[in-house]
Formats: sequence, C-alpha cells, structure tokens
Amino acid sequence: MTDPLGVVNGMRVGRTLLTQEAIESRVSQLAAEVSARYAGKEVTLVSILKGSFVFLADLTRRLTIPTRVDFLGISSYQGTESSEDIRWTTRLTSPVIGRHVLVVEDILDTGRTLSRIIDHLRDQEPASLRLCALLDKPNRRVAPVEADFVGFTIPDVFVVGYGLDYDGWFRQLPYVGVLERV
Repeated sequence: MTDPLGVVNGMRVGRTLLTQEAIESRVSQLAAEVSARYAGKEVTLVSILKGSFVFLADLTRRLTIPTRVDFLGISSYQGTESSEDIRWTTRLTSPVIGRHVLVVEDILDTGRTLSRIIDHLRDQEPASLRLCALLDKPNRRVAPVEADFVGFTIPDVFVVGYGLDYDGWFRQLPYVGVLERV
C-alpha cells in the first residue's frame, strides 16, 4: 500500500512495513501481557508525546487492570535524524512516587531519549518502572535501554504512521510505513 497522502515535504511512504491488522492483533496481545504482569495492581501509564498517543489509546482500551494515564513530552528528532539535543515539552501532572509506572512509547531507537526519561522517572521513586514499546530498532541502540514489552522488532528504516511522524506529518495513517525521499 502506498501513502494516500502522496508527497509531503519531498517524502512519501514507499511500502507498508506493518499492516493495520497486524498492529491491532499485536496490541491486543501486548494488552493481555501487560494485564497479566500487573494483575491485582493499579498502573500509571506514562505516554511519551507525541508519537505514542495512538498506541496508548489502543493499548489502554484493551487493558483489564485499573489504570491512570499521564504524559511526558520530550523532543529529540529533527527531520529523520535523532539528535542528542533533547528538550522537555510536557511534564507529568501527577506524582508517581510509590506507583507502578509503565512507560508507553512508540519506538525504541537509539535509547538516548528513553534513557533520560527512565532516569527522570526513577528519580521520582515509583514502586516499579517498566517500558512498553510498539516498535524496537535494536540495531540503532547506543544507550543501554531494553523494553519489557515489545510489539515488533523492525529493521533500521525510518517509519511513519500509527502516531509516528516525519516533521509532524503522516501520524494519521492506520499502518506503519517506510518513509522514502522522492
């Protein structure tokens, strides 16, 4: 499937990497895994903005445990490149001290950004802290971060759709596609 949006800022979706059906099925499986791991506990889901909002919504609706939702915003991408220059754009609205926290992220790439997020949350003394990533690119990892729950392991390609973007574009696609320059 090619991108119905056509060319945006000299980029387009060249091929589908993960279909909508594959994503829906795996998110249901992840929700079952998370619900089993946290059975009998309340969990605070911390979504990393903006890319994980679609994944968070779908995952949350499928969970069978009591949850609260909060958001952290941090920016590290410029175009298709991950930068070491990261900045906080949104802070938590509720304390997580003594709570079970599950970070919900769209993609675990170099690990630099998630390493900072995890350190930030650990400093707040949660009862437990785990990571759920829809996508994992282990070949790009430079920081020692591993997800406790992974939807899909993908190759080192730039992907968009299902909340992931290129300069704010392509988030609304119901599948994950590989971005290519035209």
